[in-house]
Amino acid sequence: METIESIKTEQRNPSTLDIDRVDTLELVRLMNAEDKKVAAAVEQVLPRIAEAVDLIARQMSQGGRLVYCGSGTSGRLGILDASECPPTFGADPGMVVALIAGGPAAMTTAIEGAEDMAQEGEKSLRDIGFTQKDVLVGIAASGRTPYVLGAMDYARSLGAGVIGVTCCPGSKVDRAADIAISPQPGPEVITGSTRLKSGTAQKMVLNMLSTGAMIRLGKVYSNLMVDVKATNQKLYARAATIVCSATGVDRETAVQALEKAGYAVKTAIIMLLCGVDAGQADKLLAEKDGRIADVVLAQEDGARKDAYVRRLREP
Repeated sequence: METIESIKTEQRNPSTLDIDRVDTLELVRLMNAEDKKVAAAVEQVLPRIAEAVDLIARQMSQGGRLVYCGSGTSGRLGILDASECPPTFGADPGMVVALIAGGPAAMTTAIEGAEDMAQEGEKSLRDIGFTQKDVLVGIAASGRTPYVLGAMDYARSLGAGVIGVTCCPGSKVDRAADIAISPQPGPEVITGSTRLKSGTAQKMVLNMLSTGAMIRLGKVYSNLMVDVKATNQKLYARAATIVCSATGVDRETAVQALEKAGYAVKTAIIMLLCGVDAGQADKLLAEKDGRIADVVLAQEDGARKDAYVRRLREP
């Protein structure tokens, strides 16, 4: 039988046994030294992350959703990642969904016992109309949260893709997943405080899952956020900067194109790169599933195409 002492995320860290007695500079140095181990741990599971990105992008392209499910810190990390997708990528708010044990109130307040009810995980998925087209990402540092396991079991019963993100290889969540992603950043600075290294590792993985899928869906051109929605002054300015970077025009020309395009960044870029009006730009984008590079390359040939590719690779 598994005991809490045997769980990797609950073991004591021999490097921080005296952290309560060192001076403050040494304290933060110890934390920083441990944090340096996180990226290396994530690097070890990159093939699994890539596999998960491809699964998510494939299902999203067919109308499916990315659904995060977790409790406590894990659940909050899912909510954070999901909430950033609409402003960053112009994604529909329902495209990336996050569920947390205990409901929305658990985002800021610990809801005791909520994570222990597997049936609530299934209920959460039923409540959002989860289907076979969707992809579930169960997030649990320890890999054994009943709420997450209940959701994963239900998703699998529907034939949906199921991904697990833990810091405990071989855990129940790992075994319940089609794709198990389990970086091992090692024992926490403070024993069992998985909001630290484990949380950082999970955040890095979720960054890759959502960002990678959005890139695969054409929501990024070169390394520019071309589906960003201009909803405030900062984002209006960012939209103009993106158009300038993508096309090489001056700011005044970029703003003029954006105004004609209704501040749709992709449309403005195609207008300038292909010499068409807004309506034609939108049509060209629709023909290429919104992928700017594919639109432009289809308009170019020979030496002009080579020159375009070189320009695209320059900062």
